[in-house]
Amino acid sequence: MSMTEPSLPKAYDPVGVERRWYAQWESSGYFAAQPARPAYCIMIPPPNVTGTLHMGHAFQDTLMDALIRQRRMRGEHTLWQTGTDHAGIATQMVVERQLANEGKTRQDLGRDAFLERVWQWKAQSGGTIVHQLRRLGASCDWTREAFTMDAHLSRAVREVFVRLYGEGLIYRGTRLVNWDPVLHTAVSDLEVVSEEEEGFLWHLRYPLADGGAPLIVATTRPETLLGDTAVAVHPDDERYQHLIGREVILPLVGRHIPVIADESVKPDFGSGCVKITPAHDFNDHEVGKRHQLPQINIFTAHATLNDTVPLPYRGLDRYVARQRIVADLEAQGLLDKVVPHRLMIPRGDRSKAVVEPFLTDQWFVRVAPLAEEAIRVVEDGRVSFVPESWQKTYFEWMHHIQDWCISRQIWWGHRIPAWYGPDGHIFVCHDAETAQQQARNHYGRETVLTQDPDVLDTWFSSALWPFSTLGWPDQTPELTAFYPTDVLVTGFDILFFWVARMIMMGLKFTGQVPFRTVYITGLVRDGEGHKMSKSKGNVLDPLDLIDGIDLESLVQKRTRDLLQPQLAARIEAATRKEFPQGIPAFGTDALRFTMASLATQGRDIKFDLGRMEGYRNFCNKLWNAARFVLMNTEGQACGQTLQGLPYTVADHWILSRLQRTILGVDGAFAKYRFDEAATTLYHFLWGDFCDWYLEWVKPILYNPEGREEEQVATRRTMLQVLETALRLLHPLMPFITEELWQKVVPWTRTIQSEGSIMQAPWPQVEENLLDPQAEERIHFVQEVVGAVRTMRSEMGIPPGQKLTLLVAGDADFLREVFARLQGMILPLARLSGWQPLLGEAPTGCATAVLPQVSLFIPLQGVIDWEAESARLLKEITRLDSELERVRGKLANPAFLAHAKADVVQKEQQKEREFQEKRQGIHEAWQRIQAIRRAS
Repeated sequence: MSMTEPSLPKAYDPVGVERRWYAQWESSGYFAAQPARPAYCIMIPPPNVTGTLHMGHAFQDTLMDALIRQRRMRGEHTLWQTGTDHAGIATQMVVERQLANEGKTRQDLGRDAFLERVWQWKAQSGGTIVHQLRRLGASCDWTREAFTMDAHLSRAVREVFVRLYGEGLIYRGTRLVNWDPVLHTAVSDLEVVSEEEEGFLWHLRYPLADGGAPLIVATTRPETLLGDTAVAVHPDDERYQHLIGREVILPLVGRHIPVIADESVKPDFGSGCVKITPAHDFNDHEVGKRHQLPQINIFTAHATLNDTVPLPYRGLDRYVARQRIVADLEAQGLLDKVVPHRLMIPRGDRSKAVVEPFLTDQWFVRVAPLAEEAIRVVEDGRVSFVPESWQKTYFEWMHHIQDWCISRQIWWGHRIPAWYGPDGHIFVCHDAETAQQQARNHYGRETVLTQDPDVLDTWFSSALWPFSTLGWPDQTPELTAFYPTDVLVTGFDILFFWVARMIMMGLKFTGQVPFRTVYITGLVRDGEGHKMSKSKGNVLDPLDLIDGIDLESLVQKRTRDLLQPQLAARIEAATRKEFPQGIPAFGTDALRFTMASLATQGRDIKFDLGRMEGYRNFCNKLWNAARFVLMNTEGQACGQTLQGLPYTVADHWILSRLQRTILGVDGAFAKYRFDEAATTLYHFLWGDFCDWYLEWVKPILYNPEGREEEQVATRRTMLQVLETALRLLHPLMPFITEELWQKVVPWTRTIQSEGSIMQAPWPQVEENLLDPQAEERIHFVQEVVGAVRTMRSEMGIPPGQKLTLLVAGDADFLREVFARLQGMILPLARLSGWQPLLGEAPTGCATAVLPQVSLFIPLQGVIDWEAESARLLKEITRLDSELERVRGKLANPAFLAHAKADVVQKEQQKEREFQEKRQGIHEAWQRIQAIRRAS
C-alpha cells in the first residue's frame, strides 16, 4: 500500500493553533449558555480587577474548564460564569499610587473625582486577567461577564443590606476592630496575617498608691501604657494575692488604676502581672468588659497619639512614642529590665502595616443566626467538600464564628446605603430618594441627610456572586436554570472569606444552597515544595510557560521592584543558572495537562517543569500518531462502520481498551480526580495506542499482499479509536484535540463533523466492544515482549540486535496461542525467530519465567563476557566513589547543622538512588558470572 502525505503539517505549532482556534470558538458563540435544562453551572471565583494570571489561577481554571467542556459535550446547557471583583482596597491602592506619582492625594481630588479616576483606570487597565484567561482556553460565557460594581449586582448588594438591617442582622456599633493605619480603614480578622517576629518584653515598675515595693508589670507594648485602666494578676497566683483590690499609680500619667484578678492572665508570662488596655488589645477588651473597666482610646486613625495622653506625647507616631516612653520610664527609675522576646505581629495583608486594635464605630453582620443553617447543609450533605477533610475545618470556624465587620473607611466600593438625620437617626434604604421620604415621615418636614461615607467590605458583594450574577433579586430564566450551581472550585485560603459567606447568604436569600460541591484545591508550589514568591525568585508566570520567554526578559521580570540590591543579584544569578536559554514555549495544552495531572486532592502541588516538558512531548507524540493515521487513511477505503469487518486480535484489544479508558475517565471526573483522568488518557494514548497498537498495524497496512478487508478494518479501527480518544482528551487539552479532530473526523463518517469538537457528543461505553479474551491475549504478548526487552537491558545487548527466542511451555498453548501471536511478538521484541524448546535449555542463556511459558535467549556469540564484566565493574567503582562522597556529607555534623532541610533531603535522595543503581548493576554482574560459570 502506498502512503500519502497527510494534510497535517509535520510539526505541531501550539501558539498558532491556540490563537486561531480560540478566536473561532469565541466568535462562533460556542461558549454562550442557554438557560434551559439539563443545566450545569460553575461560578468562577472572580479575580481582582487589579490582578494578573498566576499559577493558582491557571491550576483552578484548568479544572473548571475541564468540567465545563465535559458537561457541554454531554449535552448539558453549561454556564461558566465569569467576571471580576472590584477589589476595594487593592484597587484604591493602585490609583492612589498613581496620584502619589503626580504629587496628589485622593483628598485633593475629592470623592466624586477620585471615583471617576478609578473608573477610568478600570476601563483602561482593569481586567487584564480576563484577557489572559483566554490564553488558557477558558470557555467562559464572555457575553455574561460580570463586575461586582455593575448596576444589577450593586442593586442586589443594596437589597441584601436593607433586608438584613430590617431583620436586625446588620447593626452599627462601637467595637474594637483591626485598624490599618496606612489604609485608614478597618479590616477583618481574615485580612490580618500574624507571623512571629523578634521583639522585646519590657518589665516596668508601677508604684503602689498606698506605698510599698512597686509592682513589676511585663508588656510587649509600652506605648499603650497611657491607656491602661487596670493591672491584672491570676487569682490563684500566691505572689500577688495580697495586692488584689489595691491600686497602682500609672507611670507618666499619675492616674490611679486597680489591681484586678482574672483567669486569662498567665502566671508564667513575664512577671505574671500584666497591664490592661481595653481600647487597644482584644484580650484586654474582654477583660475590661468582665470588670467594667473604662476604655481609653489613645490613638488617632493614623496611629499617632491623640489628645487624651499627656502633652509631651501628643501627635507622636506610636513607635516614636514607644522610644520616648521607654526613655522617660528609665529616667524616672521605672524601667526594671528589657529582655528579647519573640511574639506574633499582626499585619494587614494588603498594606503589610502592623494593624492596631482600635475602638471605632463600624457596621457589622450578626452572623451566628445565618451560620446555623449553613452548618446543617454540610452536615446533611446538601453541600459536600472535596476532599472531605475540609469539612472539619469549616465546622470549626462556623461553630465559633464572630460578627462580621463589613464597613471599610475607603471610597472605592459599594457605599453603605444608610443616611443620617441631624439628630443621628439612621435611615437604611435602597436609594437617597427613599431615605428622604422616610425622613419627611419621621421628622414631619424636609431635612438634610448625610450618607454614611463608608463602603462595604469587598467580600460582602462577593458573597452574593452565585445569585446576583444570575439576576437576583429578579426571578430570571438564568436563576431558574442555573441556580443552585453545581461545583465551586476554589483555594483553601478563602474558605472563610468567601465560601462560608456564600453558603450563608445563598441560603438566606434564595432558600437554597449556592452550590452542591466545594472542590478545594491545594497551593501550587515550586518543584522543591517552596511557596512561590517574588522574594524567593521562584515565581513562574503561566503565560511565560505557554508562549516562552527569553532569559533577559525573565531576569528583568523576576528582579523588577526588588528594593534590596543583594537580593536582586542573588535572584538574577539563580535565574541564569536555572534557565540559561530562558523558558521555551510549552503551549497551553501541555500546561493544562500538567495541572490536571497534579490535581491529587492534596494540600500542596509541586509544579515540576520536567513533567511539563514530558507533556509537551506527549502533544508531539499525539500529533505524530495522528499524522501516521491520516497518512494511512486519507483517500483510502476506511469502511462506514465497525460492523462486518475481519478484525485482528489487536483491533479487538484496542477497542476494548478504549471502552475501559472511557469508563476510567468518566469515573475520574465523577470523583474530581483530574489526576486519574490525565493518567488514564496518557497511558492509553502513549502506551496502548502509540507504542503498541500502531506498531502492530504496520505489517498489515504495509503488506502489498495483505487482504484488503483486513486493511479496511485496521483503518476503520485506527480512525475510530483516535477520534473517540480525542473527544475524551478534549476537556484537558482543548486546542490540539480540536486541530486533530477536524482532520480526522471527516474520514470516520460516523458523527457530524461540522462545527467544533466541543459540540461533538461525549464518548459512551459500547459494552459489546469489551473483549476480555483479546485483552488477555495481548497482555500475554506484552509480557513476552517486556521480558525480552528486560533481558536485553540486563545483559547489555543492543536493542537492534536480532536474537532467537527459545520458548518452553505446554505444547498445545505454544501451537494454538504463541504461534498465532508470533506476528505481534517478533517485530516488537526484535527477534529473528522463535523455537519451541524441547528438553533442557542450553547452557549460557538469559532466562525469564512467565506464568504460562519460560523464555530463553542463547547468549553464545552475542555478548563479549570480558568487556561487559569490565564495564559493569567500572560503573560499580564509580558509584562507590559517589556513595562515599554523599555519605561523608551526611555524616558531617557541621553539614547537618547548617544546611537547609531541602538540601539535606536532596543528599539523602542521592544516596538512595546511587545505592539502588549500584545494587542493580551488581546483580547484572552476578548474572553474567553465573552464566559464564554455567557455560
